[in-house]
Amino acid sequence: MSRILAALTLFATLLLSGCGYNTLQSQDEAIKSAWAEVLNQYQRRADLVPNLVSTVKGFAEQEKDVLLGVTEARSKVGGINATPELLNDPAAFKKFTEAQGELSGALSRLLVVTENYPQLKSDGLFRDLQAQLEGTENRITVARKRYIDSVAAYNITVRSFPSNLTAMVTGAKTKPSFEVENEKAISSAPKVDFNAPAPAAPAPAPAPVP
Repeated sequence: MSRILAALTLFATLLLSGCGYNTLQSQDEAIKSAWAEVLNQYQRRADLVPNLVSTVKGFAEQEKDVLLGVTEARSKVGGINATPELLNDPAAFKKFTEAQGELSGALSRLLVVTENYPQLKSDGLFRDLQAQLEGTENRITVARKRYIDSVAAYNITVRSFPSNLTAMVTGAKTKPSFEVENEKAISSAPKVDFNAPAPAAPAPAPAPVP
């Protein structure tokens, strides 16, 4: 009996290996690794927000709505528990990406506002935060692209024959990725070049002719 069980186990192992089981496992690990890096870079950005808001507030406290928007967007991001299970829940994944997109938009609006404050732009701490934010946004883009590629490879394996049979047996399903609409919204890093000259003030209207 034990020999029969061993033979069946060996047969099942060979069958699964030949039908993409090992590929699914390795690709799943690649997704987890890529996702961990995405989260790491998003967290790096979130960690910059308090200092960035505090620095801007010191020079532009009157921009309360913009500052509040950034703070609330960061709070919303922090309220989402990005567990590994999130990768198997398209609705939760979409909620997470939308929250990150809102933070990207809020940061972009904040950086646009800072153009009106030359003293802020020349502040050493702010310029350091500027460089850190720019580098983080670039790393987010790279990490997100790696995740997208990893998910694409995995989803192809899940859908393709004969590995799709193995996926059915093991319960493996396609995983969500960044959608086109929110990818467009968050794929561009906020503009953080504060060296550009401020736009010239409009010329005064000519005096009426008596």
